[in-house]
Amino acid sequence: MKCLNTPHLAAATLFSVLAFSVHAAETGRSKVTAESATVSAEDLAKASERIRQTGEQMRNDLKEGRARLEAQKARQEAEREREAVRARQQAIKEAAAAKEIKQRQALEAAQQAERQRQVAQRAKDEQAAREKAAKALMEARKSSGPKAFADENQNQKEKAARALREARKSSGPKAFDEAGL
Repeated sequence: MKCLNTPHLAAATLFSVLAFSVHAAETGRSKVTAESATVSAEDLAKASERIRQTGEQMRNDLKEGRARLEAQKARQEAEREREAVRARQQAIKEAAAAKEIKQRQALEAAQQAERQRQVAQRAKDEQAAREKAAKALMEARKSSGPKAFADENQNQKEKAARALREARKSSGPKAFDEAGL
């Protein structure tokens, strides 16, 4: 039963407060109008001028605030642009460095391959010279029997000696020392 009486009680309280407020407002309004009548035109002009100045100051403050905000946005945008340019330049430098490293590695690999090819070719040439010298030496040894003084055998010995000299020139004397020739 208390629940049903509560809304009625609240409405009655609200009505009495409202009635009292209206009465107080009418009394206050009559005082304000009495005071308004005593305000001079000069006071109104001063108040109007102050309001106008305050409004003008507020507009100026807003303009300055907007200008500061726009300047800050412009600075931020310029900084973003500078940062983007720096990032692009850094990426270009890194790409160039990576390209240079790859080129250097390719050049080194090519030089290494060329050195290996030259070493292999030298070894092949030395082997061929050794074989040729050994063959000439064997022929010279075969012909050093009783017919050693014959022209034919003499030519073979000269050929063998010539082949031996050529082999030594192309591979050096050490090659024959190692081979035991």
